[in-house]
Amino acid sequence: MKKDIVLCGVGGDGIVSVAKIISDAALNMGMNLKQSEIHGMSQRGGSVFSHLRLSDDEIFADVIPEGKADIILSSEPMEALRYLPWLCKEGWVITNSDPFVNIKNYPEIEKVHAELGKLNHVVSFDANEIAKQLKARSNMVLLGATVPYLGIDMAKIEEAIAHIFGKKGQEVVDLNIQAVRAGYAQATGK
Repeated sequence: MKKDIVLCGVGGDGIVSVAKIISDAALNMGMNLKQSEIHGMSQRGGSVFSHLRLSDDEIFADVIPEGKADIILSSEPMEALRYLPWLCKEGWVITNSDPFVNIKNYPEIEKVHAELGKLNHVVSFDANEIAKQLKARSNMVLLGATVPYLGIDMAKIEEAIAHIFGKKGQEVVDLNIQAVRAGYAQATGK
């Protein structure tokens, strides 16, 4: 198995935590991985992105070439559009539909959604609203919506959540797992 994932969003949205969980699950499956540094403005509200490469085989570079990403996971719809050049023809975009309007010239959200709607494989939904209902974080909801396209079992993702958040207590672990399951249900209808 091989998956090349571009994670993108704005600083403070939890993209780093999502990458850690996916990485932990992949390592526990015996996979190889490489991750680029988080680039961009890591303070709250600044644009950030990272490349995460998973494979059963050796990985030689940490940067995904343009047109080769299997998944773009975005916490914000305009950021998903920004990284479309990296997406392969059959790749998936999983994005929060709720914008984080942090610049004066943010495009009309209807136009952003129309561009996303042109894609063959997109899962776009209001992850913030689901997270709000659960009193959870939207990054975990988006992670759950990505699981069907990762090639990693949900059980491995849940184990990684327990490993990474275990020191914060079982309540935190359970809440994050509930959020991931809600995102999975959103993406699969199950």
